[in-house]
Amino acid sequence: MFVDQVRIYVKGGDGGNGAVSFRREKYVPLGGPAGGDGGRGGDVVFVVDEGLRTLVDFRYQKHFKAPRGENGRNKGQHGAGAEDLVVRVPPGTTVIDDDTGEIIADLVEHGQRAVIAKGGRGGRGNIRFATPANPAPHISENGEPGQERYVRLELKLIADVGLVGYPSVGKSTLLASVTAAKPKIAAYHFTTLTPNLGVVDLGERSFVMADLPGLIEGAHEGVGLGHQFLRHVERTRLIVHVIDMAAVDGRDPVEDFHQINRELKLYNLKLEERPQIVAANKMDLPEAKENLRRFQEQVPGVTVYEISAATRQGVQELMHAVADLLETLPDKPTVEEVAEVEERVVFRAEKEPEPFEISRDNEVYVVSGEKIEKLVRMTNLNSYDSVQRFARMMRSMGVDEALRRRGAKDGDTVRIGDFEFEFVE
Repeated sequence: MFVDQVRIYVKGGDGGNGAVSFRREKYVPLGGPAGGDGGRGGDVVFVVDEGLRTLVDFRYQKHFKAPRGENGRNKGQHGAGAEDLVVRVPPGTTVIDDDTGEIIADLVEHGQRAVIAKGGRGGRGNIRFATPANPAPHISENGEPGQERYVRLELKLIADVGLVGYPSVGKSTLLASVTAAKPKIAAYHFTTLTPNLGVVDLGERSFVMADLPGLIEGAHEGVGLGHQFLRHVERTRLIVHVIDMAAVDGRDPVEDFHQINRELKLYNLKLEERPQIVAANKMDLPEAKENLRRFQEQVPGVTVYEISAATRQGVQELMHAVADLLETLPDKPTVEEVAEVEERVVFRAEKEPEPFEISRDNEVYVVSGEKIEKLVRMTNLNSYDSVQRFARMMRSMGVDEALRRRGAKDGDTVRIGDFEFEFVE
């Protein structure tokens, strides 16, 4: 089964919770708070494995969660950090954030790694909150939640040469005649339903050729199979445009040539600049010579090789010409531009107030915002001192004042994330 597009869920591991602990032992004269920090949660890391060819494994497993860090311990011992979750993907995999459309990573080389979901940092233990004014705090933090997101994986085959053209022009026959690939060949349109790869061996030179399912007019808008597989053309270094010069199906070879190139251009403007060779196929049929003469008159300046994939006439000459041209082209596949993302900064609400929004859900005031919601999740709600600290931080962020401006009164219910509490002026 050839699978080249899937949607999956990834989540970095949560950080371990900080501990509340005190130490008062013989030979330990200072004693005091001794709760250690929680360990870091594991990252979800994608690694390229050249042994994989499709995304079929992701059809059966769609959720990937990294392990959480260990909780802090007494005697100032920190919890252990969690191992990263390594997910193997085939070369040519593009990782896209499903909500924003942002390209997170474009993975093309064996062993290449990318962190897709970061693990959360460990929560601080009470040893971190000791101050001269409060030398014995009962305060600790829960671990920071790991990053979670839905991502879309798109596989773009990495091939040196891509065969494009209308259905039934002979692309699969050409691939079968020069490689060990065994694509399905039949006398009806859309025989090829998935891309096929084969290696062309010319002795000291070899290259990978891909037979891409037939394109038709409107392919860039999703007509036929084109939209589903046009992405694979993006990785190829050279395009071999196969044309049925005998016009067996009654189409005009000149119009076919222009239409396929229009579809490539409309899908991706960069494909217009991709080097291209025209393979005039089915030249063993009587109508082909006249059509070729007319084609060369109406499309001057295009390199055309006369071949018959069925009889192998001219095929070797075409393959050597392809190999010669490939030697002049960069040997690196096209890679998508990935936006540079600044390193994550650990949020400290006391120093860096963040914006938030207040809305109404019937009689409940709902406070929303990434930082304030994360602060709630990292607060140990079973500890009175931790809750009091959270209340002080809310006031310093201006949440209390904003609620009063929205009309909140003593006794009203306020919800932040999954936490509901009674508002007190």
